[in-house]
Amino acid sequence: MTAPLFVRPDGSGSRVAGLRRPLARVAGEPDAPAGPMTKRETMRAIVLDLDDTLYLERDFAVSGYLAVADRFADRLGDRELAVAAMRYELDHGDRRRVFDGAVRRLALPPDPELIREMIEAYGSHPPKIALLPDAERALARWRGRVKLGLVSDGPAARQRAKIAALGISGVFDAIVLTDELGPGLQKPHTAAFVAIQSALNALPEECTYVADNPSKDFVAPNRLGWASVRVLRPGGMYADVRPAPGGEPARTVASLDELD
Repeated sequence: MTAPLFVRPDGSGSRVAGLRRPLARVAGEPDAPAGPMTKRETMRAIVLDLDDTLYLERDFAVSGYLAVADRFADRLGDRELAVAAMRYELDHGDRRRVFDGAVRRLALPPDPELIREMIEAYGSHPPKIALLPDAERALARWRGRVKLGLVSDGPAARQRAKIAALGISGVFDAIVLTDELGPGLQKPHTAAFVAIQSALNALPEECTYVADNPSKDFVAPNRLGWASVRVLRPGGMYADVRPAPGGEPARTVASLDELD
């Protein structure tokens, strides 16, 4: 089985083993011998974010908290209490320091080494997550009708694990993980969007980016002349975030079912 292709800034890509299905053809990989030059094929391109767009990021967090509670049960104590402490910090504390807050809430002594190990276990755990129903319907509806891409921030290994757990690698014609592009090239930088537009062989006016976080997701697509759509989900991690300058989405929807 051919492994999926992850695109680099120059439009080239690397094959990655271990994901479920192959990607479709990417620009630069002809699927037939060259023939007479023909007019460029026109097809809409829909590029999607991953977290809180195709699945709930909160589900990944809880999956990680369960893994952490199980791994460190000898130090954290009761599993349900440990997970409840982490979830409380996620909802009401500092999301960047969930484990520090949970350790305090469990009345445990400060332990920087334990916190470091908890963070590592959280980031490397095999996630138990699932596509949202509207995302599953949308991907099935769009497959073969439009060019499909994925652009996602976050640690590359973690994002690859999510893609594998969701079983969606073969749905996309190209995937760009900004962590693999180099330092400083995550959203709102334009690099990932330029790379995937090239890989999809699309024009700016043919491209739409669908994502959830207006503080960073739509600045680059707007700048490049793409359409931009925010999916605003109840319970989304960034549901209350205000748009960055230049990052106002052209449209906001409550479900991917609203997009044709």
